[in-house]
Amino acid sequence: MSARTLPAKRDTLIVSARCVIEAPRKSDFAEWAALREASRAHLEPWEPTWPRDAHSKSDFNRRLRAWDEGWRTGQALIFFIRRQNDRALLGGLSLTQIRGWPSSSGTLGYWLGASHEGKGYMREAVAAVCDWSWGALGLSRIEAATLEANDRSQEVLLANGFAREGLAKAYIEIAGVYQDHVLFGLVRPGRGA
Repeated sequence: MSARTLPAKRDTLIVSARCVIEAPRKSDFAEWAALREASRAHLEPWEPTWPRDAHSKSDFNRRLRAWDEGWRTGQALIFFIRRQNDRALLGGLSLTQIRGWPSSSGTLGYWLGASHEGKGYMREAVAAVCDWSWGALGLSRIEAATLEANDRSQEVLLANGFAREGLAKAYIEIAGVYQDHVLFGLVRPGRGA
């Protein structure tokens, strides 16, 4: 994937039945910080260790620079998920480790605010971004990994056609410890053996 073939960040808008998925902007800081802070107890057990200044303006600006660089290089696309009817921030979604031919693949990650769980938003957003990635990015495969105990996340993946492919020992640092993860993959329709 080269920066020349990547859709422009400012022009990328993915719309599903109830969600609008778009790249983060500076103006998102207050809403992002409030949702993440309100969801802290819900999110921390499933994520890498949070920095000391988590959800501060400097933390957001640091992340925004990294996210912008990911878009510039075409290797990491970060999105915010908003409810379509009132544009409330629901969570985030990422396609990282984007690799061009011959792999043509990327890694999916996501988080959802605690108050929005159990309403089908993430299932819908994952479906929309996967569909978008086949055409806009030309991906052939999307990978994802979850902690073994994260049943809800696994349900989102399975509902979207991902297949369980194995177990990776000490795969990612979560809450200060390198933990095992269940690996999932989704192959673009019409690709594969």
